[in-house]
Amino acid sequence: MSRDEPVLGTVSTRVPARLDRLPWSRWHWMIVIGLGTVWILDGLEVTVVGNIASRLSEDGSGLAITDAQVTGVAAALYVAGACSGALFFGRLTDLYGRKKLFLVTLAVYLGATAMTAVSFSPWWFFLFRFLTGFGIGGEYAAINSAIDELIPSKYRGRVDLIINGSYWFGAMGGALLSVLALNTDIFPKDIGWRLTFALGVVLGLVILLVRRHVPESPRWMFIHGRGEAAERLVDDVERTVEREKGRPLPEAASEITIRQRRSVGFVEIGRSVFRDHPRRATLGFALFVGQAFLYNAITFGFGSILVKFFDVSSGVTGYFFAVIAFGNFLGPLLLGRLFDTWGRRPMIAGTYILSGVLLFGTAWLFGAGLLTATTMTLCWCAVLFFASAGASSAYLTVSEIFPMETRAMSIAFFYAIGTAAGGISGPLLFASLTESGVVSDAVIAFCVGAALMVAAGVVAVFFAVPAEQRSLEDIATPLSAVAGEGGTGGGRGEAAKGAGKDVGDGPADEGRPPL
Repeated sequence: MSRDEPVLGTVSTRVPARLDRLPWSRWHWMIVIGLGTVWILDGLEVTVVGNIASRLSEDGSGLAITDAQVTGVAAALYVAGACSGALFFGRLTDLYGRKKLFLVTLAVYLGATAMTAVSFSPWWFFLFRFLTGFGIGGEYAAINSAIDELIPSKYRGRVDLIINGSYWFGAMGGALLSVLALNTDIFPKDIGWRLTFALGVVLGLVILLVRRHVPESPRWMFIHGRGEAAERLVDDVERTVEREKGRPLPEAASEITIRQRRSVGFVEIGRSVFRDHPRRATLGFALFVGQAFLYNAITFGFGSILVKFFDVSSGVTGYFFAVIAFGNFLGPLLLGRLFDTWGRRPMIAGTYILSGVLLFGTAWLFGAGLLTATTMTLCWCAVLFFASAGASSAYLTVSEIFPMETRAMSIAFFYAIGTAAGGISGPLLFASLTESGVVSDAVIAFCVGAALMVAAGVVAVFFAVPAEQRSLEDIATPLSAVAGEGGTGGGRGEAAKGAGKDVGDGPADEGRPPL
């Protein structure tokens, strides 16, 4: 029998504590670059398609497709693919490991994007937009779970926020790239838009080369019967970090006892998320739906608002969007540290409520006719500076507040809800409002998004979990944990029925010490 072959039993391990007490090192940078940079590709993808829609519909583009089909049918299929991919790959990620799936999902994205670049008919374009979304949706589940399980608890919040916020760095690049691709003095009509997709493939291949060196999550390994391999992996990481820092690491004190298992069924996953953690499930639902509607209230009609109300040429809206995207990226970058120091509850609630209030203010100024294209863009930047940090924290939240065995599936489930709300319900609600050319209709769209964002922030005031600088196993005890045998605080395995539910997650739990 191979020493890496899964062998199930009851084991005690310090792997989580050993990972959490590591200082920041080049090894962690490798994880961030290998796993986190894919969000840049997602931002690039979505922005490019939105901005080149008009070019694709022109005669001579090489594709007989209308503007409405690009922004309607293709966008809806991308969203449907993302929701389906998140759920499909989320389940596989919990079953077969983080590494296998984050390689597979990136390969799906690369293949589908390459095929999009050579589209020759609408059905081909639609098919591979769906498959591109399928791969990206899987990335959200596989990548967020892997990142949170590999990054030390001291840095987990800021790293997760900045990585998810890097979507907007890609969006900024996509906006500027689309301006270049639409310039027929540089590229023919039927070539420029194809090159934008080809660039995504090139960037993805570079990421794949780095990602091959990212290890499997040791947390996943020891629960699934590969405890010895997990210990050896952490041994190697510790030696690498000690050589880099030139000093020995402190001893890891905390230990957890696990009854290993090969898989967790859907019934147990559902029971854990909705019966044992109803307040956390309510929090995840509120955060994802709130940010989805706020972003659609602004970005879905962004171009038409600038064109119809401020007489901005459609050929330069990409520049305005690049400014907004930059504001989005700055939010997680500058505020991320506070989620680890001030704490999750005040920062999540604060960013959601403040962004909603600012959008209400923007709606009032817009309705009163007090804004220009420039000041409107600056107002959006202020709103999205805080909203982007809040929206990124939604992914962090659902990744860390549910048991390890359900992590990827929980991310997938709430991501699918948020994506469906933003990509299906949002456009249906906001399309006629932002495109009608009536100021009051656009004001209504802003107010709907703002109200849902504020409501989500209020939910966070009461339900957000003080997860800052705490071990994932302390925040949500694994389903496989055995109570009373060196666990980190009460397991919920076969020997611990009923433990680990939504107890002490409210404001009174603020003082609970980290591991």
